Amino acid sequence: MKSVKVAKASKFSLVISEIAPDKSISHRCAMFAMLAEGTSEITNFLRAEDTLNSLKIVEKLGAKVIDDGITIKISSNGIKESDDILDCGNSGTGIRLFCGLLSSADGHFVLTGDEYLRRRPMKRVTLPLRNIGAKLDGRDNGDLAPLSIRGASLKAFHYNSKIASAQVKSAMILAALRADGECSYSEPELSRDHTERMLKGMGADIEVDKLTTTIRPMKKLLSPLKIRVPADPSSAFFFAVAAAITPDSNVILEGVTLNPTRIEAFRALERMGSVISYDITDNKYEPIGNIHVKYAPLKAITVENNISWLIDELPVLSIAFACAEGISFVKNAEELRVKESDRISTVVNNLKTCGIEVEEFADGYSVKGGELQEAAVKSYGDHRIAMSFMIAGLRSSMKVDDVACVNTSFPNFFELLKKITKIDIED
Repeated sequence: MKSVKVAKASKFSLVISEIAPDKSISHRCAMFAMLAEGTSEITNFLRAEDTLNSLKIVEKLGAKVIDDGITIKISSNGIKESDDILDCGNSGTGIRLFCGLLSSADGHFVLTGDEYLRRRPMKRVTLPLRNIGAKLDGRDNGDLAPLSIRGASLKAFHYNSKIASAQVKSAMILAALRADGECSYSEPELSRDHTERMLKGMGADIEVDKLTTTIRPMKKLLSPLKIRVPADPSSAFFFAVAAAITPDSNVILEGVTLNPTRIEAFRALERMGSVISYDITDNKYEPIGNIHVKYAPLKAITVENNISWLIDELPVLSIAFACAEGISFVKNAEELRVKESDRISTVVNNLKTCGIEVEEFADGYSVKGGELQEAAVKSYGDHRIAMSFMIAGLRSSMKVDDVACVNTSFPNFFELLKKITKIDIED
């Protein structure tokens, strides 16, 4: 799939129940089943390239995986050494969390990914793991994949992270489950907390006190997961912005996780003036429900707090900035530079191509609202950049290149977008 041309949209009203299942939770379901005794049962697992790669990896690590198309059952008798390289594809979550999971496993393991993942920095995970005894190495002194891991005995730790990163936190929590004593992890602000919620639900001895998580090593295998993966709010947010920037439009997004650390982008859109309501329908593992978004004229805001809660949504939130009155600012978002692309530069470059006045900073950027112009932009091989600028096409026709990357996280995105406007796909 080479490129997509998205036509300008007229008003629409939709109820969407087919939002992609949550990517973060799907990754964790596959991995955490390796820590359980018995069979984990997962419904509504995200069948996208990144998460299916994680599923293939757990099979290579010795798990028995049965998928009938509805429920995935994963049974494991412990992590086994693989005779093959473990390919995480495009997933930073996959490779960084597997580093934590495998750092204490018996055997030798090699993790790699596609050309984009092999360019992304890994020291944020490999360095703290090395400091507690992990035998982990890679290119550029462990900063770039492929990464080599030889399971080792890990020391108890009390780690104060300088960044709020769910990936780093999760890797360290997974390592702590097999360390030689009680561990703690502190962060400057609360990052997304699926790992803590899910592992605690499986019986892990984990306590969270504000910004510090305390983890005691497993004395026995955990209880298996029995979970339906909710819809991904990061994916749902593309269509929230679609309604927010298209006059007289509204959308209801069904079955989305309403975890407070996952809906900060919706809160930001509310601050801009969009009319949004939430309806909780389930609250077993996490709060789950429906989100209703209605169009209203948007005004500029500054986004600088709880950045880790909306880091993935900032590219498409920036499309809303471009349609708002005034100048919006993104601050404290250095983490954007180490995603699938340098999302500060890629957002700025593409918005400039669309005729929007943008200024780039080391830790963010500013966007002066205006009229998006018809343009041809680049995805940079980044699924969120590709989808964000396809949403921009709803205001002014847009051509986006190299859109096959969308399949890593949201395979039915194109079908849902067709419910709003005409799109032409070039193979």
